[in-house]
Amino acid sequence: MSDPAGPSPVRRPAVRWALAALILVVAAAVALWPRGGSENAGPSAPRAEQPATASAEQRAAAGLAPCPAPAQPTGSGPLAGITLNCLADGAPVDLAAALGGKPALLNLWAYWCGPCAVELPHLQEFAQRAGSQLTVLTVHSDPDEVKALSRLDGLGITLPGIEDPRASVRTAVGAPAVLPVSVLVRADGTIASVEVRTFADVADIADTVAEELGVRIAV
Repeated sequence: MSDPAGPSPVRRPAVRWALAALILVVAAAVALWPRGGSENAGPSAPRAEQPATASAEQRAAAGLAPCPAPAQPTGSGPLAGITLNCLADGAPVDLAAALGGKPALLNLWAYWCGPCAVELPHLQEFAQRAGSQLTVLTVHSDPDEVKALSRLDGLGITLPGIEDPRASVRTAVGAPAVLPVSVLVRADGTIASVEVRTFADVADIADTVAEELGVRIAV
């Protein structure tokens, strides 16, 4: 039998709480509803940041040495067919052709790699001592060349370098997905050694180069 006096006073607070809870649920659903079409598929699909390409001004400010010019029309060995952009000017570099005819040390690194930052100054000093006997080339193994240039500038590194966003060099020489890695390349393009470690100092680099490439650098 219905109550002509309306809902019981005991039930009214319960009804108000239920309405308040319903309003909160609706508000939350509106706040989480996807906006702007397929570009933003909702809170489970965050927008990925695109690595920035360095400008001519940023490259010039870093003051890097130019990449080695091709010493021969083509190169041989596992690096043949790999073309990457030079960090100094953005120009393409045929890696095997540029390294051909002279022993080389390729140092794979990334701007976010702590041990790489410790090792790079040793490599720069070694390269200065080696002079024309050996090519020392850094290989930035990350898509963000702007951060690479900023990192090199902050460390005072002016070694020639190339940008390797897809880790082409690492794949070609069969190196593991760790950093830093140094690849010692013979003058004929074959790989003498893949050093998966951080060089302790300039003497460590010189000893390894002498043993693997037969090039002796006074330190």
